[in-house]
Amino acid sequence: MKSIPAALSPSGLLERGTLILASKSAARRAMLENAGVAFEVRVADVDENAIKAVSTDLDAAALAVRLAEAKALAVSRDDETAWVLGSDQTLAFDGGLVSKARSLDAARQRLKAMRGKSHQLHSGAALATKGQIVWSGVDTVQMRMRDFSDAFLDAYLAAEGEALLSCVGSYRLEGLGSQLFEAVDGDYFTVLGLPLWPVLKELRRAGLIVA
Repeated sequence: MKSIPAALSPSGLLERGTLILASKSAARRAMLENAGVAFEVRVADVDENAIKAVSTDLDAAALAVRLAEAKALAVSRDDETAWVLGSDQTLAFDGGLVSKARSLDAARQRLKAMRGKSHQLHSGAALATKGQIVWSGVDTVQMRMRDFSDAFLDAYLAAEGEALLSCVGSYRLEGLGSQLFEAVDGDYFTVLGLPLWPVLKELRRAGLIVA
C-alpha cells in the first residue's frame, strides 16, 4: 500500500487522504483524539440487525469484523476520496450473542445473569478507501464480573442510567462499570470498542499518520 504524498499537518495526519471515523461512539472518538489522530466523524447508515440476521454462520469475533466492514464501506462508497475507519463490538456470553439492552430493567437482568461469570468482548475494525476494504482485524478480551450485591447493582443502575443502553454489555469500563469486574484479560482499548494498536499500525502503513 502506497503512502499518500503530502505535507504533514501539525496534528501528524497527512493533509491529503482525509480519515473518517464511521462511528458515533464517544469512546472511539476519544481514543483517536487522545492518540493525536486527526479525523472527522460520519455515522454509517447500516442496518446492524439485518447483517446479524444473515450472518448466523459467523462466530461473534467474525461478526464484529463484518459489522465494522459494513460501516466502513457504507461511508467509503459515498466519499471515495477519503479513508474510512469502521468499527464494531460484539459480546459472547454463555454460548450466545448478547445485544444492547433496550431498557434498564433488561440491563438489570443481563448484569444479574453475568455476575460471577466470564464473557468475551470482540472489537472489530476495518479500513476502507475507494469503496474497498483494504484491512480488517479483530481483538478479543476475556472479562470476568465479580459477584456483586443487589445493592451495588441498584446503585450502579441509578448512577449510570440510560447511558448503559448504548453499551453492548451495559457497562463502561472507563467509568463506574469498572467496579463490576474482578479480572480483565486483554487490552483496555479493545474493551472500549477499538483495537487501537492494530488500527494505528494500519494508519501508519497507509501513510495517514507519521511512521
